[in-house]
Amino acid sequence: MEAPCVRVPREDGEATRRALAADGLVAEGAAIEFEEGHLYIPVTDAAAVPDEYETVVRDVAERITQVMPAELLDFDPSYERLGDIVIVDEDDPERARAIADAVAESDIPAKTVVDRASKIEGELRIRDWDVLAGEETEVVHREYGNEFALDIAEMYFSPRLATERHRVTEQVEAGERVFDMFAGVGPFAVPAAERGAAVVGVDLNERAVEYLRENAERNGVADRVTALAGDVRDVAPDYEDWADRVVMNLPHSAGEFLDTAVALAGDDCVLHYYDIQNEDDPYGPGERATREAAEPAYEVTVETCRTVRSYAPHEVNVRLDVRLSR
Repeated sequence: MEAPCVRVPREDGEATRRALAADGLVAEGAAIEFEEGHLYIPVTDAAAVPDEYETVVRDVAERITQVMPAELLDFDPSYERLGDIVIVDEDDPERARAIADAVAESDIPAKTVVDRASKIEGELRIRDWDVLAGEETEVVHREYGNEFALDIAEMYFSPRLATERHRVTEQVEAGERVFDMFAGVGPFAVPAAERGAAVVGVDLNERAVEYLRENAERNGVADRVTALAGDVRDVAPDYEDWADRVVMNLPHSAGEFLDTAVALAGDDCVLHYYDIQNEDDPYGPGERATREAAEPAYEVTVETCRTVRSYAPHEVNVRLDVRLSR
């Protein structure tokens, strides 16, 4: 049958499928096909596909239906996949157990099923998990051609932000010097280095930094990534006036680190500043805070304002790309 498809390189396939699925655009009855290095992901509405993706029309086969958890339950379960770990978010233990059992009986390739047992807490941003099936909390996540090993019990990581991270790292040019102030296991640092940048990644979580080093090796960019454990405010004096690009992905409190980011900035530097604000004025507070920290030493130009996702009722997670020119 003939269907509109998103055409992407194979290494970008899973992240693209996940992004399209989040918008309800993946055509469930048609098979995803591979040909000459590209995946063709059938979609329900070509006009609704974001402009960043290439769409084509082609003949595709009917998809052979797999047994999914929803078919084994009397309700529609909500869950998230991170590699071969399935994450549920249920307050009712019996309902969470039912989902875990259904995942185990389904065709989903999962080695572990966990339920969120707490909110993200502490300065290391770690949450507790109830392990419902399996034991292993370490996983390898694949994202836009890169592999990231991590342990969900020891560090924060959100697969939902794959497309957002890709939008940022696509801006990196070879020869740049990139400073990731809150690097985690490297989902910004590794692809930036892969594009030819020299990258410094810092994180308070020592275990996350160990994984960052492993992930730099895993993806063949260890020679371009310097991974440091500690408070970025203590590390920054060694890199004053160094950076061409600074990533500030700590949306609840990035504003507290703007003076440090300005100290890191070279003569011409882009800050990728993440924030959480009320939907009535999502970008104004971040712009005002950046200007207060950088002016008059720098001319401040807000180049991009983007809403990343809804965070809570009337609150949004946003990104400002701000150029500082001395």
